[in-house]
Amino acid sequence: MTRTAFAASAVVALVATLVTVVPAASAAPAPEWKLCKEIANGWPAGDARTECATVAVPVDHAKPDGRKIKIAISRITASEPAARRGVMVFNPGGPGGSGISMPPSMLQSTVKDIGRTHDLIGFDPRGVGYSDKMTCPVLPGDTEQPPASWSVKEKARFISARNGKANRRCAETDLEFARNLTTDAIARDIDAIRAALGEKKINYYGISWGTALGAHYRSLFDGNVDRMLLDSVMLANFDLNEIDNTTVAANENLFNDFVSWIARYDRVYRFGTTHGEVSKALFDLRKLLTESPRVVGSGPSQTVIDGETITNLITQNRSWWSAAAAELVKIRDNDVPERARQAATAAGDRAAARSASRGFEGRPEFFSRFLNVAVICNEALSTRDFETAWGHRMGRIAKYPAAGESASFDGMCANWPLPVQPWRLKSGASALQLVGHLYEGVTPIDWAVSMRAKIGGALFTIEDDWHGSLSRLPCGATGVEFFATGKASTASCTGAPIPTPETAAPSSGDGLTVERSPYDKERVATFG
Repeated sequence: MTRTAFAASAVVALVATLVTVVPAASAAPAPEWKLCKEIANGWPAGDARTECATVAVPVDHAKPDGRKIKIAISRITASEPAARRGVMVFNPGGPGGSGISMPPSMLQSTVKDIGRTHDLIGFDPRGVGYSDKMTCPVLPGDTEQPPASWSVKEKARFISARNGKANRRCAETDLEFARNLTTDAIARDIDAIRAALGEKKINYYGISWGTALGAHYRSLFDGNVDRMLLDSVMLANFDLNEIDNTTVAANENLFNDFVSWIARYDRVYRFGTTHGEVSKALFDLRKLLTESPRVVGSGPSQTVIDGETITNLITQNRSWWSAAAAELVKIRDNDVPERARQAATAAGDRAAARSASRGFEGRPEFFSRFLNVAVICNEALSTRDFETAWGHRMGRIAKYPAAGESASFDGMCANWPLPVQPWRLKSGASALQLVGHLYEGVTPIDWAVSMRAKIGGALFTIEDDWHGSLSRLPCGATGVEFFATGKASTASCTGAPIPTPETAAPSSGDGLTVERSPYDKERVATFG
């Protein structure tokens, strides 16, 4: 261990010893439910089942009588009241994702039968969606780009300093709120929701970062958990360098599988008939666009097709292979893919909708960039030094030529003004089902293994690389069975079949995961 790493470990250990004991949630007034479509701005007018309300929670749970904020929650009551056996709380991931629309979304999935016996409860974590949040105005310098003539390292340093300055400025507008944007605090918000609902225990279904949230809740309130299912499980050790190393390794494997698939269909794509030929063609295309990017659109509605775009396309999971290969062909042939045009339109839409109000009357914001950064930087073990992070990056690129550049977490917390509040996970006695995906690159299967070793539970494996796919597959029935009986499974199931060039890309916007376009240069580092 280096002196720097030892010093960082010592600081983390010191912070861990100074943790304040936080009281459990006390009973709050029962929510005043109204149909979401009647009170929530932008809610689908045809939804006649989902109800919405708010629950007041302390900004700082160590100060229960202090400043309060409101958490927006939703509910669809059990369709068979006579068989009702409690509530099911959902979270889709992020951090920074909105979960208030998950109850109606889950009723369209393969785990929909959970809704027969459970009230389905969604919520927007503090800081996003209809819940109370911070508003961070975007200043002109926040999106400034470095000169094109600069080296890759100079550009990266510029962007790190730019983002760090903006994150610090935003955090310092309300340090109390920013300090309490943590997985721990959001887990305590869930317990406040449980108390307000008058429930002794909850069931919980979390995806991606939502699995870390579930693990925190169970570590804090194991006696308040009936059954918990965690799909696409987070790493138990929240270390950003380790996260980048493991995801890059998994994405390099995805790239190699994708290259072999493209070679198999050379009659369609014309990149080559062998792994070597296709790899060279794709790397050459990436080099060309790194040196000479192409611009689609103008002004705020502008997107760039560059080397980063190619890296994103060549490390897509299997379900997107046919779409990604078609995009690569159009880019190679100097055509403009339709998804690039869509990304340019989306960039213009984001520029026109930067501000968001609080509460159900405000404009809904279904992902919070600042909440994402705050949760990660408040809790993750990570260097905040650019040179150290750059050294890690160069090592990954040398080892993983296709995916090494896709790492996005290590070093993101430069200039963050608050100290680390490390995770304190532990095992429990409540029923726990973990779900891992053997070939996934977003939350690799090794993460599920590490979390099982830390908190217990049984690991069910899916033979696919599709993030959080349990609720999209027939083996979603395993989840329904788990919540019905409490018996966790160590079995496995097959995922979706390997696509062909004719296979359509999966539909996006299903409310279960945060979709990211390969053309979106404002991407943030999420786990879901």
